[in-house]
Amino acid sequence: MTVVLGYDESPGAARALRVAIEVSAAFGEPLVLVYGAAAPGGVGEEYGAHREALRQAGQLALDHAAAAAEEAGVETTVELLGQKPAQALMDAAERHGARFIVVGAWGESPMRGALLGATPHKLLQLSRVPILCVPTEV
Repeated sequence: MTVVLGYDESPGAARALRVAIEVSAAFGEPLVLVYGAAAPGGVGEEYGAHREALRQAGQLALDHAAAAAEEAGVETTVELLGQKPAQALMDAAERHGARFIVVGAWGESPMRGALLGATPHKLLQLSRVPILCVPTEV
């Protein structure tokens, strides 16, 4: 089994990374670091530029998270996926046989998250794998 973490360097992701590293170490399980982002649109020069910017931001975020996990002695796998975050996390969890998915929550109200589609809210509604939602430190 593994622990899957959605990581994007948002305020909520920093604490979620620490928790995911602690849990992975405690269970002796690898940590799968996932960055999922799909550029809006689908054609044209602007779409390609946006997709590449998302890819670069994701790779940088994953590099930082992998370094922190490896420093703690946790085995990691990194996945940079061109999917919306919730779907990317659910797909990674299924592929890797995840014990659960870890995500950070960073202060959206439940109503705003439900209306705008925050990743933790989507996961809680759609995932077959348990979700560990980590609040941001105050």
